[in-house]
Amino acid sequence: MQAHYAWLILGFVLVIAEMATGTFYLLVLGLTAFVAAAAAWAGADFQAQVPIAVVVGVFGCIWVAMKRRLAEPQPMPALDAGQPVRFEAWIDEGTRMARVQYRDATWDAHVADAGPVAAGDTLHIVRTRGNTLEVRRDRH
Repeated sequence: MQAHYAWLILGFVLVIAEMATGTFYLLVLGLTAFVAAAAAWAGADFQAQVPIAVVVGVFGCIWVAMKRRLAEPQPMPALDAGQPVRFEAWIDEGTRMARVQYRDATWDAHVADAGPVAAGDTLHIVRTRGNTLEVRRDRH
């Protein structure tokens, strides 16, 4: 079997396999095999076909990775950021874990400020991490 036929078969197998995964990496590798098939058909020997396939495949996979990274949805900003909470008590002052009152419910919170905090002090939400609020004295 001539080399360009082997590359074409590999390319079609990879493109068909891509239809099952949907990641675009196998599509890029299939297109890489088609480029190598074109090089083989043009008369390049096997020692030239493989580096061509490697270079095209590496750049193609890097391109797909960059496109996927850019397409990732950005995390939504915390809707509660900047809202006031009332400090109730420490759970563990060493780790700065506390109980705070927010929206008529008691929440676990991590106090980001290093200063002393007393019951009844008003703190502000910086962000949420699961069911734990991160709070500090100022709104920023």
